[in-house]
Amino acid sequence: MKDALSVHDYLFDIADIGDWEGDEELVTDKVNAVYHAVWQALPDDISSEQVEQLLPAIWDELRGGTVLLEADEDELIDWALAYVRQQLEEGTPEADTTDEEE
Repeated sequence: MKDALSVHDYLFDIADIGDWEGDEELVTDKVNAVYHAVWQALPDDISSEQVEQLLPAIWDELRGGTVLLEADEDELIDWALAYVRQQLEEGTPEADTTDEEE
């Protein structure tokens, strides 16, 4: 359940973000803003396993490219909210404990 977790456990510090050629603070602020927006949109009954899979997956999707530098915060938030909705609709693999083939 979401109320047993804290978004602060998932936020980045500048030291955690890696080398962004002088833009580490900007990238950190954008990622944390995305995480805050996603956190607010997550359903209250989401499992901790789903949260632990979803939030790092957002970072995995964003960290390799220049989108964090090129896109504004609102665009990143819109993308992340759509990404999370899609993942929740499809069912997050690590959080899905049902086996429908049995």
